[in-house]
Amino acid sequence: MNKNSDTVIPERKRGEGVKFVYEILREDILNLVLPPGSPIDEIQLSERLSMSRTPIREALVRLAGDGLVTTLPNRSTVVSNIDFLNMHHFFDAITLMYRVTTRLAAENRTAADLKNIRAHQAQFAQALKNRDALAMIATNRDFHMAIAEAGKNVYYTGLFSRLLDEGRRILRLYYSSYDDEPPQRDTSGHDEMIEAIAARDIELADRLANKHADLIVGQIRSLLTQDRRQNVPL
Repeated sequence: MNKNSDTVIPERKRGEGVKFVYEILREDILNLVLPPGSPIDEIQLSERLSMSRTPIREALVRLAGDGLVTTLPNRSTVVSNIDFLNMHHFFDAITLMYRVTTRLAAENRTAADLKNIRAHQAQFAQALKNRDALAMIATNRDFHMAIAEAGKNVYYTGLFSRLLDEGRRILRLYYSSYDDEPPQRDTSGHDEMIEAIAARDIELADRLANKHADLIVGQIRSLLTQDRRQNVPL
């Protein structure tokens, strides 16, 4: 129980509080509930979550390691900005990681990996059917992480996770530009990648991953080139 409140707080093991705060803030940041540049108020969070500031600060350290928050010289913390000026570097990196992780999955996957990948694809297909933009973005990320994990290289998996999370924020902006009514998407690209991985066809898996990366990059580029001017009468 929290001694400073009448509210009964479930007892958490050491470290669970940090994980709890981390997951809440991470989802808020990735879904743009906390937009780029917005301040993180530790006191407000402490009151909202009925927790001390210690696990909040530890969670912020983890989020900083993920590149999702930034500590300013005055020691305040803000949600990290999206670096649109260097977006070409992001495009290069995420395209490379799509290709590398999918190639490795085709080479190293197990039957259990395939089952996991197909389960995530089913979740993505359902989100698409429901026209649920937030779920589409999250399940697409989880699908590609399942492929990366099947590749069995933890360094690639860690890097790809960070790139995909940055991609989630950008795709959130993209779907927001359609008032969360995203354009129809063809899921056959995912299905083809799964079949190439299942067949251990490394070169085909590479080509399909590169094609899929082009699709994602194209979506982001269309966001960046949108003309948002309004015709204001003078």
